[in-house]
Amino acid sequence: MNWSIFEGLLSGVNKYSTAFGRIWLSLVFIFRVLVYLVTAERVWSDDHKDFDCNTRQPGCSNVCFDEFFPVSHVRLWALQLILVTCPSLLVVMHVAYREVQEKRHREAHGENSGRLYLNPGKKRGGLWWTYVCSLVFKASVDIAFLYVFHSFYPKYILPPVVKCHADPCPNIVDCFIAKPSEKNIFTLFMVATAAICILLNLVELIYLVSKRCHECLAARKAQAMCTGHHPHGTTSSCKQDDLLSGDLIFLGSDSHPPLLPDRPRDHVKKTIL
Repeated sequence: MNWSIFEGLLSGVNKYSTAFGRIWLSLVFIFRVLVYLVTAERVWSDDHKDFDCNTRQPGCSNVCFDEFFPVSHVRLWALQLILVTCPSLLVVMHVAYREVQEKRHREAHGENSGRLYLNPGKKRGGLWWTYVCSLVFKASVDIAFLYVFHSFYPKYILPPVVKCHADPCPNIVDCFIAKPSEKNIFTLFMVATAAICILLNLVELIYLVSKRCHECLAARKAQAMCTGHHPHGTTSSCKQDDLLSGDLIFLGSDSHPPLLPDRPRDHVKKTIL
């Protein structure tokens, strides 16, 4: 599998991620994808060939191997990494959609017209929800796969010898797993990195939600102060102040805001003058 495709696509996610997201992306590619490509595939490449049972009964080794290894570690990890990295592409696609909308608006109304978005890559409205949902999905996928691994392989440990009594084995036979210690080391390493990624996703989620709540409270406080200073309904300057302080008035949805002048502060000055 060519993982360089995912690396190239996800490299653009850094531009729209927080510091926690950049750490998560580095951890995924350095400690999960590279370890998977360089070592894990080679360690598990001979798991079926070197799975030896002390019997000559035809088919017994295959049945016992399928009983104790219903899904290969390598295939589970590959599926896990694909599902974990794909949600980040939705953020890039959402930003690209915003940029296309902005470009079409410019082409239709001219370069001197207002803008739909002050910054298409800024996490506001629908883009904020896309980013948050991607964090929840990534953490959920890692948690689900950790549970699957634990259900298949209790405590994530492979014993050196397993006993099998499935048909067509004539009796209880002993089967020996190839390189169990090495496989256990890499399994625990992948489990630990997945747990760290889950922690980073949760921390980033808490950071984004707390930041959003703080901005909403700041916007309400600014609106209340502005209403107190202008009790007779002159609120246009207040809206411009909210806009200049960080698009706080557009946090609720991804609907297009009022067309914005290229230089909002100059517009405010002209209005005042």
